[in-house]
Amino acid sequence: MEGLFDTPSPSAGSLGVNTHSSAPLAVRMRPRTLDELVGQPQLRAEGSPLRRLVEGDQSMSLLLWGPPGTGKTTIAAIVSNQTDRRFVEVSAVSAGVKEVRAAIDAARSELSRGGRETVLFVDEVHRFSKAQQDALLPGVENRWVTLVAATTENPFFSVISPLLSRSLLLRLTSLTDDDVSEVITSGLEDERGLGGRFTLEEDARDHLVRLAGGDARRALTYLEAAAGAATSVGGDDAHVITLSLAETAVDQAAVRYDRQGDQHYDVTSAFIKSVRGSDADAALHYLARMVEAGEDPRFIARRLVILASEDIGLADPTALTTAVAVAQAVQLIGMPEARLNLAQATIALALAPKSNAVISAIDRASADVRAGKIGPVPPHLRDAHYGGAKKLGHGVTYKYAHDEPFGIAQQQYAPDVVADAEYYRPTALGAEATLKERWERVRRLVRGQSRGR
Repeated sequence: MEGLFDTPSPSAGSLGVNTHSSAPLAVRMRPRTLDELVGQPQLRAEGSPLRRLVEGDQSMSLLLWGPPGTGKTTIAAIVSNQTDRRFVEVSAVSAGVKEVRAAIDAARSELSRGGRETVLFVDEVHRFSKAQQDALLPGVENRWVTLVAATTENPFFSVISPLLSRSLLLRLTSLTDDDVSEVITSGLEDERGLGGRFTLEEDARDHLVRLAGGDARRALTYLEAAAGAATSVGGDDAHVITLSLAETAVDQAAVRYDRQGDQHYDVTSAFIKSVRGSDADAALHYLARMVEAGEDPRFIARRLVILASEDIGLADPTALTTAVAVAQAVQLIGMPEARLNLAQATIALALAPKSNAVISAIDRASADVRAGKIGPVPPHLRDAHYGGAKKLGHGVTYKYAHDEPFGIAQQQYAPDVVADAEYYRPTALGAEATLKERWERVRRLVRGQSRGR
């Protein structure tokens, strides 16, 4: 978890501070070993690459990809602490090529003196430019450092290929409600945390778990706020954290927006949900909060591009064009003027008709593929542009669509195992209503179905 679950070392940079009793609860409760890490069972399993790296003390660079609060920074510090390596942190938000090279040179010098190996942790590596990422390559290739890079963005789009190919990619997933509840229990009972001085009512626990949204750091932050509210009410004796106290405390804790903290994710979530919910005014409010806090405009634009397909899709085919245009405008113009482009796109997407048919369609198709429904390609669709193909029956009965009435040929395109699958189910909203009518007609013609089916 970025900045949460990690074990400090003498050279841990920002991770090596705030370990005193007045430090935030989320900092004090950072796991110190893989066994203390909550969630991510696929990474902690016996024989897993991560466990081999930690327990076998191997040199291997890691690329950790996952949502906030899932254990990325934790894993970096555990790798450092359990293998007795130096820990050096570089933030992609503030560091440049000079700082990256200086960290690698220092690690190389340490090795040449017979000292310890260095874990170089790069948080938010997706924010690094290509040149900054290139600067990491010598250290990784020569194993002067064990690179642990964390990102919330898809690394196949945000990380250069040479760095990606030289790192072990570990995918982290959001914590389950049970995982978050376990984190809260540890925070309540552990001496590093609240030390058993508070009792959390069940409905208050459910409220904190629900608001945490799979983020352990957020859960502990909210728990600490609720404990503070209970203390202010009952003094220094043992306290009961009720639902009303938890609700009040969390509301107070969520007033500010910190682009490097918990509220970054809360406000971003509220922004996207407001656009999805067609409330342009609310969406503009959250956009303004992000802009005024100095949020990276490229991040906002990327979220709008995703939303254009996920929540609007073919209900308004121009939505994706609008979102991509604003992403390009942000790159071209920069802030503060690009806030106008972001505002225009926000309003346009908020007012557009909504449909989740696109994401539902690809999710259904992916579910079938993951379930093993990947039968052979029908013979008439196979490549027939080589000698002997027709002897194998490839392409022999293929019907060229342009030669058929209406440009639609009746033939089977999908493998037998999914021949009757209906992945795309268009809504009757916006422009998708016309597509719905057309797709139903086309599907019947292609599959040779009567109108009644």
